[in-house]
Amino acid sequence: MMLKSLSRRSYKHLLLAGFALALAQGPAHAAALQFDDASVAELQAAMKAGTLTSEKLVQLCIARIEAYDKQGPKLHAVMALNPKALEEARALDAELKAKGPRSPVHGIPVILKDNYDTVAMPTTGGSVLLEGSIPPKDAFLVKKLRDAGAIILAKVNLSEFAAGGTMSSLGGQSLNPHDLTRSPSGSSGGTGVGIAAGYAPLGMGTDTGGSIRGPAAANGVVALKPTHGLLSRAGIIPLALSFDTGGPFGRNVSDIAGMLSVMTGVDPADDATKKQEGKVEKDYAKFLKADALKGTRIGVLRDFMGADADVDWVINAALDQMKKAGATLVDVRYPKWLLEGRAEFYTAVRWPEFPVQFNQYLATLGPKYPKTLNEMIERAEKFTEARPDGARPNTTRWTLFKQEAASGSMTDYKYTSVKEHVIPAIRQVVDGVMAANKLDAMVYPTSGGKTPLIAGTLERNARPGAGGGGGTNMANFTGYPDLIVPAGFTGDALPVGISFVAGAFSEGKLISYGYSFEQATHARHRPVHTPPLPGATIDTKGGN
Repeated sequence: MMLKSLSRRSYKHLLLAGFALALAQGPAHAAALQFDDASVAELQAAMKAGTLTSEKLVQLCIARIEAYDKQGPKLHAVMALNPKALEEARALDAELKAKGPRSPVHGIPVILKDNYDTVAMPTTGGSVLLEGSIPPKDAFLVKKLRDAGAIILAKVNLSEFAAGGTMSSLGGQSLNPHDLTRSPSGSSGGTGVGIAAGYAPLGMGTDTGGSIRGPAAANGVVALKPTHGLLSRAGIIPLALSFDTGGPFGRNVSDIAGMLSVMTGVDPADDATKKQEGKVEKDYAKFLKADALKGTRIGVLRDFMGADADVDWVINAALDQMKKAGATLVDVRYPKWLLEGRAEFYTAVRWPEFPVQFNQYLATLGPKYPKTLNEMIERAEKFTEARPDGARPNTTRWTLFKQEAASGSMTDYKYTSVKEHVIPAIRQVVDGVMAANKLDAMVYPTSGGKTPLIAGTLERNARPGAGGGGGTNMANFTGYPDLIVPAGFTGDALPVGISFVAGAFSEGKLISYGYSFEQATHARHRPVHTPPLPGATIDTKGGN
């Protein structure tokens, strides 16, 4: 199963061979296809047909990690592999034969952003300051996935503690598999990279201001930022609980539907989940309807277009496809005060919450780890040079520590005025726009511009107060869901994503619209730098 190191010449040969293989294998609905292009439903069909096992699937995933993460393009997405993944897969294969599948994700490998607590692997937030930390128990969502028969395959890189740039002091800089010079976006960058590169069929990220959606768009995959309260945050390193949520990544909208179906539930450890009572679906797959856009009224948020002609071209072509699918499109805009003030509104809440909530998380860790943000700052100031293994100071994130620590309390007027008055006003505006225009949903480019060059990203993140572009944080202010679907590619072959947004607990509706759009466009394509590996074709039907 181990792959030999790839030289630059052999990697280039493999890349070219992958292009030829991709062209030769035909459309994704064929009975035989590359496993890294298959939906979870197709993988499950292959398991049912006896042409694939969970053990083999894990082996195929590990082979891609070995070929592309520390060798070949060196994407640097994986922080740690589950040493018991193959053992767990064999047990799940035996259970499948004896009892059938537990759920739609039985035997399917999942990668987790390294801010999800896992008892079997360290949870570091990407930071050398928490290196080796083993939490006392799994996060609520991790336990849900394990109980559903999913295999936690790996922990993956992120913007350190989910903020401050698209790299971490322990994991370094992850690379975008579509263009190695471009950012994979953050903060769930490792998850976006891993799903795009075929390291696993499914993944989990977190989102506070766009941290699921940016990486999904930049890496050309599907993801969901769910309604605030639909998924528990217990056992996830917090950034700001007023906005935080976990959410799934996959290759297709159907993957998201299957994964979401096994993760909801009221959690006594997270009061926000009480909001979901009576509003949750047991099976989101029932919303996978190819004709769902027919007869809908979709608002187009033009405020978030105009920054990049290439991206606008792709989005306008996507809008044309929606019209062809039967949707009526209505241009809508938000008020100027909201657009101009939202970056400041976001910071007014996000920064003061982090020290308080992060300290509560640190209190759950072992005695050798800091217990307050101030202690984290003291430890960071002693880590002044890179280590031979690649770990290095993350001055951008650690400078942000000091800004967060000095940002004021959660009783200051700067915080309470936004939390108690501005955020409800924003929700009222969004609801009003939808009601006044009789909209079923709204759409916008997930990122208004191409994902930037990594060098440019590092420079921009070094400036205090950077950020606030795009439309993603609107769904964090409202708490509403936002589904990201690949829309196409720019002229220089960079992915563009389109976001579908609607009211609270409208995930089923968004899945319908996103699936309908996906079936009309089939805009997702494999990254050029992670082509199929030899021998990775599977038969999804059997007997052929």
